[in-house]
Amino acid sequence: SEADLAVDRHLKTRLLAARPDYGWLSEETADGPERLERARVFVVDPIDGTRAFVAGDDQWTVSLAVVEAGRPIAAALARPATGALWLAASGGGARRNGERLGVTDRADLAGARVSAPNRYLERSALRDAGFGSRRFVPSLALRIAQVADGGLDVAYGSGNAHDWDLAAADLLVQEAGGRLAVPSGEPVVYNRAVPRHPPLVAAVPGLFDAARELLARIV
Repeated sequence: SEADLAVDRHLKTRLLAARPDYGWLSEETADGPERLERARVFVVDPIDGTRAFVAGDDQWTVSLAVVEAGRPIAAALARPATGALWLAASGGGARRNGERLGVTDRADLAGARVSAPNRYLERSALRDAGFGSRRFVPSLALRIAQVADGGLDVAYGSGNAHDWDLAAADLLVQEAGGRLAVPSGEPVVYNRAVPRHPPLVAAVPGLFDAARELLARIV
């Protein structure tokens, strides 16, 4: 939308003026190899959940991370429609509107709260897993952030997610005590030549292994 492009222009102007030596990777900016040569890179999704934004739904976010050596080291995720702001720094914890975040201690999929793409929610493996609630959150970054702040216990992302969808929320969930990983269990690596990723799972520690095994059955 026009709003995506406007937010992209605003953030790029402000952030690169403050940090001209950083690289830039955004959903709304043509990509190039220059970022691969930079020690730190801004990774930005001007509006994550554009369809929700256009429809008047409040489940969209502005996602920003700084990536160094393939991993996010600083993150900000804003949900302007509700005034929520998540912040995280590597080793410094995660916060929402100033309140320190921590994931839940749930250890059984039965009764857990999950969000996933609609096509995953329709799969029998997920329906039969005993989740207490299943819902779709249009912004993938928000979906993962809700694991960080205790609103969800498990979140799935389908294949073809990009760095800008994930980097900020990845750091949030990590600093809150959870995990985000690809099906092998390895963490996501950012700022590669192709910034696209396979299906993934974010979960609280007590559910991570079970949620990852379920992902393998779903996909």
